[in-house]
Amino acid sequence: MATDRGEDVLIQFTNCRLIRNHQLIKDDLWIRNGRIINPEPVFFDEKELAHKRYDCNNAIIAAGYIDLQINGGYGVDFSYDTETVEDGINKVANGLIQNGVTSFCPTIVTSPKETYRSVLPRIPKTTKGAGVLGVHLEGPFINIKKKGAHPENCIKELDNGFQGLMDVYGTLENVKIVTLAPEIDSTAQVIKQLTDQGITVALGHSMGSLKDGEVAVQNGATLITHLFNAMLPFHHRDPGLVGLLASDAIPEGQTVYFGIIADGVHTHPAALRIAHRTHPEGLCLVTDAISALGLEEGIHHIGQLKLEVKDAKAFVAGTDTLCGSIAPMDECVRIFRKATGCSTIYAIEAATLHPAKCLKMEKTKGTLDFDSDADFILLDDGLNVLSTWIGGQCVFCTDETKSIFNCSNAC
Repeated sequence: MATDRGEDVLIQFTNCRLIRNHQLIKDDLWIRNGRIINPEPVFFDEKELAHKRYDCNNAIIAAGYIDLQINGGYGVDFSYDTETVEDGINKVANGLIQNGVTSFCPTIVTSPKETYRSVLPRIPKTTKGAGVLGVHLEGPFINIKKKGAHPENCIKELDNGFQGLMDVYGTLENVKIVTLAPEIDSTAQVIKQLTDQGITVALGHSMGSLKDGEVAVQNGATLITHLFNAMLPFHHRDPGLVGLLASDAIPEGQTVYFGIIADGVHTHPAALRIAHRTHPEGLCLVTDAISALGLEEGIHHIGQLKLEVKDAKAFVAGTDTLCGSIAPMDECVRIFRKATGCSTIYAIEAATLHPAKCLKMEKTKGTLDFDSDADFILLDDGLNVLSTWIGGQCVFCTDETKSIFNCSNAC
């Protein structure tokens, strides 16, 4: 029997199209206790009918978007607003649901040692919106020649190997991804020790050669941070980290994933097409969004630096250096589909299934498979978000869909 708290409530979404098994299929979605379920045992064994039934008006239902790299948003910078970590993450988490994001990795850019020690132990386990999968530490072990918007005075060498890394971070509690430049870990021992602890190692902000990247991947690195940005440009004699997309030195069975910013600013449409056609299974859309996401033009912060938003772009204040995106994930998905001509299914999986696989979470996230978490979104054919659901609960819906899902209290 269903309880007043919603436990064991059987919910059926009908008249919808599901992205499942790399196909767009006409089928119903069933959820119970925060999970997506197989309805057959319910019909034949339990002989149970749905307690709630929603007509989705032929909407697309997909797994919720996952953002592996986001620096902040809605006036919050995860690297700068260290005194209000919990409130800041909750504010961003609550804002992201309107863009279809149900899980994310708050990203800390190169910062003083004190920032890591203040922030990492205080990452909230639960939020009022999108779920936190773990922190992405982007730096400070990067190449100063490819620092981008990272403050030069905070960049570190790996002089003392893994112990030197721990001396800076203090803890790896709540850490999911670490971005470093592979050439400063020439033996890849730090990479190996990080991956042995279940942390995804990403390569970025680097002057590294293809060989540097291959050694890193052979020792466990599985991700490239914002492909094409803050790395050596492709060269036919040494393609650099970009060459990992077509390398023949990748261990058998291992996929190299890469984040790519499809905001219409950071990556040219032709570059998006090259990446997509070269290595489609590894492509993960990321926003690299900054504190100005969702805000008006003006002066804001990213880490220790001031930034300026003008002409729908974000720059290090007083320069022409790009320092992050202000495009939300749903817009990136739409831009990517248009730029590459890829299928709707692929565009969505680049922001759902691929990042989940990168983090080895595809059994529960990034999919509508049975027994996965009921974190999903409803979209129209223009890939506009109609509603967002986390753990089987409606957390956002548009004005047009409030009456359908009766979720005005949550939205």
